[in-house]
Amino acid sequence: MKTQPQAGKGVRISEIPGETVRKRKSVWHNLGKFKVLYLMFLPGVLFLLVNNYMPMFGVLIAFKNVNYADGIWGSPWSGWDNFKYLFSTSDAWEITRNTLAYNTVFIALNLLVGVGLAILLNEVKNKAMSKLYQSLMLLPYFLSMIVVSYLVLAFLGKDSGFMNSTVLQMFGGQPIDWYSEPKYWPYILPLVNTWKNIGYYAVIYLAAVVGIDEEYYEAAVLDGATKWHQIRFITIPFLVPLIVIMTLLQIGRIFYADFSLFYQVPLESGALFPVTNVLDTYVYRTFLIGGDIGMSSAAGLYQAIVGFVLVLVSNTIVRRIDKDNALF
Repeated sequence: MKTQPQAGKGVRISEIPGETVRKRKSVWHNLGKFKVLYLMFLPGVLFLLVNNYMPMFGVLIAFKNVNYADGIWGSPWSGWDNFKYLFSTSDAWEITRNTLAYNTVFIALNLLVGVGLAILLNEVKNKAMSKLYQSLMLLPYFLSMIVVSYLVLAFLGKDSGFMNSTVLQMFGGQPIDWYSEPKYWPYILPLVNTWKNIGYYAVIYLAAVVGIDEEYYEAAVLDGATKWHQIRFITIPFLVPLIVIMTLLQIGRIFYADFSLFYQVPLESGALFPVTNVLDTYVYRTFLIGGDIGMSSAAGLYQAIVGFVLVLVSNTIVRRIDKDNALF
């Protein structure tokens, strides 16, 4: 009598007759059962393909000497020349330093101030006031950077700016030409970036804080824990997974500068280039002058690869410390 192979006796599940057929039926069954969810999922997939994967064709431009007569395919290959030009310029160190330094400061401020404000907002027991504070903090996030640049100009304008006409006069100081003094902008730009974006991060962290079970805090109060102890030993540990994810995502874009922040807010002042010129603005200005899209594409590819590697390295370090907090 012919016996059928059984799982668990040296035979793979996939080798059992009919198992593959059942798997295929299960796939189609799930598609039919959850077709509404898959239809809702479809626009997001199409958006991802059109906006994130199809443009990868442009990576070729980084290795070509593009001319518009022959097109991308017909243009001659340039090898690594576009990358060599990017790093052989006298400004290479300056733009790399500015890009990394500013983004590092931005990541630290978004983390510290965002978590701090989220904890403070959680302590506001009046729901109406809590919603008001959240709305006021989130409002700058939706402002265009052009609007923000004019707000900064209203504060720092040489003749009629609030700082020169009111604050400095009040303390007997002399007016300052802010847009000609580079030494102030390493402090101004992080302040502006934090003011504009901190509401977004605070709301995200607040959502995580609100989700913490109140029983933990009640038990801590019974044990005599102060508010600081509750924050340190309950709130912060519960926020660690979200903090890791948000930080890793920002590290992935550490070589991408906020173009509008560094281009619009300083009002394209040449005197400020040593402290406001970053990779994105440098490529933009170079393209305006020379029209070299090959170098622009090379810079974009360089940013993407470095960001990808940094995410992998950072995630590997997190996995070695605590596997549960890793992004993947």
